[in-house]
Amino acid sequence: MDLDLPGASITYMPRLFSPEEADRLFEELLETTPWNQETVVVYGRRHPQPRLTAWFADDGVSYSYSGLTLAVSNWTACLRGVREVVELAAGCRLPAALANLYRDGKDSVSWHADDEPELGPTPVIGSVSFGAPRTFQLRHRNDRELRRDITLLSGSLLVMAEDTQRNWVHRVPKTSRHVGPRVNVTFRTWRGA
Repeated sequence: MDLDLPGASITYMPRLFSPEEADRLFEELLETTPWNQETVVVYGRRHPQPRLTAWFADDGVSYSYSGLTLAVSNWTACLRGVREVVELAAGCRLPAALANLYRDGKDSVSWHADDEPELGPTPVIGSVSFGAPRTFQLRHRNDRELRRDITLLSGSLLVMAEDTQRNWVHRVPKTSRHVGPRVNVTFRTWRGA
């Protein structure tokens, strides 16, 4: 399903993986990913990131954002298999990935765009979700009233491409509702890889 948003190219596939496959991959990613809780700089102050992360990339490239540089981890067999499926669905090579573990509703990621120079001028981001559904919010950079909420289901893929990162920001907000853990992996293009 393509989302009709101005200045964006976003496709949502709610069932890229079957429910059984999504459950299996969720458990395997939980167990085999080298999760870390990093510290980020926000407005000059250091804070523990409200989620756990791990960075994977071909050619050992590191990733920097919010005053944080992530060390590269070796691709796990599970993650290599997921990447193959996501690359086929996205129609391009995705040599890097940021894995995120949202342990409960208190874990989140604030408004941002995946627009670091290393990703190139029009990055492709293939965001696959496993585990508990969470709300993913999009907001236009210039017209803050222009928003869209999507419930990302386990086994789903959201692909953001073309000028999406230039024109839109996105987040996974905190929620007071009881929600279980969710693993999200954002596979991405990488300049020079």
